[in-house]
Amino acid sequence: MHLNYNPDDLDVQISELLVATCDAADPALPPAVQEVLQLLRVRLGMDVAFVSQIADGRRTLQIVDSAPDFPLLQPGMCDPVEESWCQRVVDGRLPERMDDAAPYVATGRAPDPGFPIGTHLSTPVRLADGRVYGTLCCFSRGVQAGADIDRLRYTARLLADRLSPRSAAP
Repeated sequence: MHLNYNPDDLDVQISELLVATCDAADPALPPAVQEVLQLLRVRLGMDVAFVSQIADGRRTLQIVDSAPDFPLLQPGMCDPVEESWCQRVVDGRLPERMDDAAPYVATGRAPDPGFPIGTHLSTPVRLADGRVYGTLCCFSRGVQAGADIDRLRYTARLLADRLSPRSAAP
């Protein structure tokens, strides 16, 4: 079987950055995640990409990559999980892909973030044991036709693999 390998393909770049050669899980986010977020944000035409962690009733932004003209979100920012879009995506109250999030805000299904959000993509980072670490999200201020939720899901799975504890060998 012949595979078309293109080293410039986004999935290949993400895989090479996140797939570790070590046998143990990394208890923290790998440093390459910042580069992965930038790749995703730029290639998907988004203004912000981030990884959140959900723990102890809080949603905390762990790593953020923003367009230079949109520095509103920073690592370490946190809020009650029930006030976050992330939790609403995890529990199914919001879809993983919103081509235009404005109607969700207008009807109260999504909290008003205080700035415009057009296209919004978010997917849970689910560890091997089924627990949710948090979410991988990106959004733009305008509507981005054809935003690729599958690419975000793929990246979230690779990230979860890095964060999931490995079973001890017999």
